[in-house]
Amino acid sequence: MDPALLLVQSLSGLASASSLFVIASGLTLVFGVTRIVNFAHGSFYMLGAYIAVTVVPWMLELDRSPWLFFVGVLVSALAVGLLGVAMELLLLRRIYKVPELFQLLATFGVVLMVQDAVLWIWGPVDITGPRAPGLRHGVYILDQRFPAYELFLIFVGPAVLGLLWLLMHRTRFGILIRAATRDREMVGALGVNQAMLFTGTLFLGAFLAGLGGALQIPRVSASAQMDLSIITEVFVVTVIGGMGSVTGAFLAAVLIGQLQAFGVLIFPKITLVLVFLLMAVVLVVKPWGLLGRPEPAAGRAALPEGILHPRGFGAVERVLLLLAIGATLALPLFGDAYALKVATEVLVFALAAFSLNFLVGNGGIVSFGHAAYFGLGAYAAGLLVTRLGVAMEPALIAAPLAGGLFAALFGFFVVRLSGIYLAMLTLAFAQIAYAVCFQWVEVTGGDNGVVGVWPSAWAASRQVYFYLVATCAIAAILALRHVVYAPFGATLRAARDSEQRADAIGVDVRTHRWLGFTLAGSAAGLAGGLYAFSKGSIDPTLLGVPVSVDFLAMILLGGIQTVMGPLIGAAAFHSIKDVFMPLTDFWRFFLGASIIALVLIFPRGLGGAYGALRRSPEASRA
Repeated sequence: MDPALLLVQSLSGLASASSLFVIASGLTLVFGVTRIVNFAHGSFYMLGAYIAVTVVPWMLELDRSPWLFFVGVLVSALAVGLLGVAMELLLLRRIYKVPELFQLLATFGVVLMVQDAVLWIWGPVDITGPRAPGLRHGVYILDQRFPAYELFLIFVGPAVLGLLWLLMHRTRFGILIRAATRDREMVGALGVNQAMLFTGTLFLGAFLAGLGGALQIPRVSASAQMDLSIITEVFVVTVIGGMGSVTGAFLAAVLIGQLQAFGVLIFPKITLVLVFLLMAVVLVVKPWGLLGRPEPAAGRAALPEGILHPRGFGAVERVLLLLAIGATLALPLFGDAYALKVATEVLVFALAAFSLNFLVGNGGIVSFGHAAYFGLGAYAAGLLVTRLGVAMEPALIAAPLAGGLFAALFGFFVVRLSGIYLAMLTLAFAQIAYAVCFQWVEVTGGDNGVVGVWPSAWAASRQVYFYLVATCAIAAILALRHVVYAPFGATLRAARDSEQRADAIGVDVRTHRWLGFTLAGSAAGLAGGLYAFSKGSIDPTLLGVPVSVDFLAMILLGGIQTVMGPLIGAAAFHSIKDVFMPLTDFWRFFLGASIIALVLIFPRGLGGAYGALRRSPEASRA
């Protein structure tokens, strides 16, 4: 291979790595201090690009000086930093004491609102930014032309790293950030104003995200899809480097930049897989990333977030359950085709959400990639029907088997980790599965998906298929509920509450978690198979991050402290989407606002709020 081409390809990878590091450094600082997995970090990146394509051309009209271009970039980054402060003051400061997953859900609500705000302000058409004056030419390196702006970007990353090092080691604010990253509780105990520290950190993190977005406008157009396209890569960089480690993020960005640059040449058919394979390998070998440390809270006694004391149904709950089942079974008699379609989807998502809460609320295993098993179950059923001509009945049996098989494979590595690293490894495996379905065009159809996934003749009518879905979903939910109350479920909760104590009394913690992970994957696979036959088609988006986030939103809205809360959450979440989507093109804004409102009003979820009301009369009688 031509050495000049290799050099230019390496420089291109360094330019991408430098841009990625600028964005990821902000996320790793925010997580290190606040312990919030800020899903809205990609939105700040997108806002930086949009503000820059507005501000920079206006400034260049005054003078074509290169300095004004970079002044406009800095102004855009400062504006985004102030938006980060606004988010911290108006939202995050109110929910620092709620479970961490609710904080994640709240930032996801911000993502939805920002997406529609961008569409409303700037419109749906991509906006091309101006090229940087003085850096529009190419530089010849060994007879290979390389853009001068890309060469400039290579030096931006190390410059930002150096400035952050000076900030961390030569200023009081930076020293407090380092101290909070090591032990946030101790910093608070020493009298440091944590509110001001968090606000300053959010400003710095949002500023860096906005700077990264603003620097991209000579390279890429500003578009409303920029946020979700970058946030996954940023998470990967942050996790590989070690959550809270800026130097680790720099090393991880360089590794990923080079892997992407040469992966296109060497492994063109699996380019989407390479980055997540790297993250999976790093987390399996070094569970806290390259330069990360064990989470500060590890080993401390803390009240676990999840199901603490499962309670059976009281008389009121039994009546409500019977009424709900009766109304569900009677729906085909009174509802129209659209109502049956929505009810079928609610039942499918209720099963998927319940299986996820079996992991999160009962086992303490937070999965960011649960949609993988949902989608793999759908693909197993769909491919058997369309490629091999198998009937619906055996295909539906294959769906939970496929979900359970892949959950067993991935779970073998997942259950060895804990905390955010466990969650990110589930995301890595899910993205690997997504990339395989997306790029294995010969089998999966690629992004076109698979069509013609229809039920057998006896279940072809919407009414009959609804009853089939209701029977399978209700039976699977009741079976999982029985496991929650069984000794196996109690053992999972014991391992969640104190792994050391459970191990001391002879519980094989990893095996129990692995079996629980496999069982939840099987239930999600069954839900995916049912969904495939209800839609008639499947595509890789079923395995995507947005679907996993939807499942998390359902269990959090319902309440992870309750056994049956995810069913309420699935119905509420799907109903909210169903209400707002037909009303306006900007339904994401109202959906995000509804999610944030629910987090603020019901920090324990709808099911948790009902549980509190149920306990209050008992407490008053006592």
